[in-house]
Amino acid sequence: MGSTFKSNDTPVSEILRSIEKGIIQLPDFQRGWVWDDNRIKALIASISNSYPVGALMFLEYSEGGNVRFKYRPFTGATAIHNPEVLVLDGQQRMTSIFNALFSRQAVLTRTDKNKEIKRFYYLDIERCLNSTTDRVDAIISVPEDKIVRSNFGRDIELDLSTRENECKNNMFPLNIVYDPIEAQMWMNEYQKHYNYDPIILAKYAQFFAEILVPIQSYKVPVITLSKDTPKEAVCQVFENVNTGGVSLTVFELITATFAADNFELRKDWEKRFKKLIEKSALSVSNQKEAILSVVSSTDFLTAITLLHRFYIKINGGEAISCKKKDVLKLSLSEYQQYSDVLTEGFIQAASFLKEQRIFSARDLPYSTQLIPMAVIFSILKTRAQDSTIKEKISTWYWCGVFGEMYGGANETRYANDVGGMIDWINGGNEPDTVQRAYFQPTRLLSLQTRLSAAYKGVMALILKEGCLDFISGSAMDFTVYLDENTDIHHIFPRAYCEAKQFNKNKWNSIVNKTPLFARTNRIIGGNAPSEYLIKIEKSNHVDRLNLDHYIKTHKIDVNDLRNDNFDEFFIKRAKSLLGLISEAMSKPISNLNGEDIIAGFGGTLD
Repeated sequence: MGSTFKSNDTPVSEILRSIEKGIIQLPDFQRGWVWDDNRIKALIASISNSYPVGALMFLEYSEGGNVRFKYRPFTGATAIHNPEVLVLDGQQRMTSIFNALFSRQAVLTRTDKNKEIKRFYYLDIERCLNSTTDRVDAIISVPEDKIVRSNFGRDIELDLSTRENECKNNMFPLNIVYDPIEAQMWMNEYQKHYNYDPIILAKYAQFFAEILVPIQSYKVPVITLSKDTPKEAVCQVFENVNTGGVSLTVFELITATFAADNFELRKDWEKRFKKLIEKSALSVSNQKEAILSVVSSTDFLTAITLLHRFYIKINGGEAISCKKKDVLKLSLSEYQQYSDVLTEGFIQAASFLKEQRIFSARDLPYSTQLIPMAVIFSILKTRAQDSTIKEKISTWYWCGVFGEMYGGANETRYANDVGGMIDWINGGNEPDTVQRAYFQPTRLLSLQTRLSAAYKGVMALILKEGCLDFISGSAMDFTVYLDENTDIHHIFPRAYCEAKQFNKNKWNSIVNKTPLFARTNRIIGGNAPSEYLIKIEKSNHVDRLNLDHYIKTHKIDVNDLRNDNFDEFFIKRAKSLLGLISEAMSKPISNLNGEDIIAGFGGTLD
């Protein structure tokens, strides 16, 4: 960062006075203050023991600086000043310290069970001076009326509601610790209360020297970024130093930036997200599993940046890009210009995915691929419904899935694919994802769980082929997909395969799996295929001819199932699945008869 930041230890007393005046404020990231009563006590204990409580990060602020945020005063501060400094990291620590040790109002906090309470904090002088007492046990929090009750409020355990009672109980009020005049007056009253007893005077002198002075002189390391720091650097530095568990996202930075123009980005996004869920869910009761439930607020901003930069590029501007620094440059006017059309682009993308037989978020191969897809639909609008164009979008989509191209850092791929797809649709060359996608046949053997994008992709292609339920003959389209609890199940059942000691790499792979209704899977159980087919015919009154037809729609050789011929079934089904993948990617699959193929599958696949 060079000269764009400075670091030094700063007295807490100085920071608190600046907070009270409003010289130090918070960027309005809309994060609530959430520290509970016990955590505040622990923080006070650390300060009184001169233990470190972590560095703070400040940003010099002026309306003309690189970063323009909406700001707000700390909870409890009167704030009569425009801020000169914003706190990027340390909000919760400084809010706790300010309210417990500086503000005269009761501290709004929570119990360990998350119940909202108001508290004042005291130091128990006797316990503070007892070397065997843990300091946190010497910090007492009392209710807003300063009376601690028990027995359902009937008995008073501790009454600190008057200065006299504070003195009588040897309880020093922490909210005057940084006010030298008030602290001196309290000491005078305390000593007077005990008639200037020499023992009390000596004890208080020790308390003052060992406890109050360390608190009053306590310093914290402060890293201050200059007002010339670029916005992307603010975000990056925050991510590097933040240890509080809540990271500052691109969305939060832009929320605070737009708020400076009185635009509430978070509310706008919540309204749009609700619409995305409603439009992409299969039913009202299934909104949690809606395809677009995986779209995050930052995804949406990334997509808007892509869309904006696409139009800049075609008008002769710089290249398409959507890295963090590009997203952070997004202006409110640009957001407002593209947010509606992009919302519709995401909805179109969800409709397209349903046509590909991807019905829910759980079955979505890559949530990341939704970002460029929504942008492509936003650019094409109604053109995307032309069959030749939709075919190209489909090819690109499946190349991304089976080429497994969207698993890593994707910003460059998003940009290349958006520009590349529009060029291809307009008569140019295929985009990078289509050109480079390659499916290795042995990959079928390692597709063992639904965690893999390609695994989910194969299931979608089987559904897209029009596979029918073994018993009812119902098509597994979206009207019955959820109602029947459709899921992926073994064709040669697991128990049967284990009993026969078949190779698990084969029987547990995607080749031996298919979508089935839950009821059908229960009937199949762990029986040999020849047995469960007879059981289906007898118990469910399915005609043998019809049953054979239903099974064939899953790209399964019926004779191999009726003869329990696993090896023949396995090779034939692998060939069929590779055929579906090749067709979806619009390119041939090579290496179908190499040594690795014969070793893995038990024969060639050509």
